[in-house]
Amino acid sequence: MNQQQLVARLRAQLQQLEQQVQQYDSSLPAHDFKLLEHLERFNDELFLQHGAKLTPCVQQIRDNINQLEKQLQLQMSAATVARTCERIQDRFSALQRAMATTAIDIKEQQQQKLSKQRYFQKKQSQQHQSSGFSWIANQVMQSSHKLYEELSKHQNWEKKILFKIEQLQSQLDTCHSTAKIALQNDLLLMHRRLGKCRQAISYIEDRIQVFERPQQNNHR
Repeated sequence: MNQQQLVARLRAQLQQLEQQVQQYDSSLPAHDFKLLEHLERFNDELFLQHGAKLTPCVQQIRDNINQLEKQLQLQMSAATVARTCERIQDRFSALQRAMATTAIDIKEQQQQKLSKQRYFQKKQSQQHQSSGFSWIANQVMQSSHKLYEELSKHQNWEKKILFKIEQLQSQLDTCHSTAKIALQNDLLLMHRRLGKCRQAISYIEDRIQVFERPQQNNHR
């Protein structure tokens, strides 16, 4: 095989691979594309590329073939030409391997994502246990929907306690002196409950923000 035939063969091989890569990029589901978006799929020595789309790699191989053609025209050393040919073939193989192992890469990313979610939930559970609000069920802390339900429940309790405080205060203002001590004790108890209820509301609101923050980051 002469030099022209070698270059022509490489260009034909690249053209065929380019069609495969374009089809690959266009057919990749949006969910899988999202999982692979920030994945470094190649060694830096092979391609300056990361993420789901592989089309940019094709141009880098094309640049290598153009480089090889110039080296042959300039009659550079056989060792130099051999290194360029080896690099081209390494890039061909790496690109084909990336397409073939996509399912493995996606599964690995899914497992990593699941591990991060489990770590986050475990950390949240530990923080919850040490927060002083462990009487709020753990499963509530794992769902934004349940958190909102819990928040609504505590807000309703707050309204009821405030109403009860108003009633007691009204009775205290008009009651006989002998009944004031009992009413004052009841009023103090209601204020304590109100304080605890409001602390819980603040805590749940903070948990909602912390819970939803990673979800928001995932959609960026």
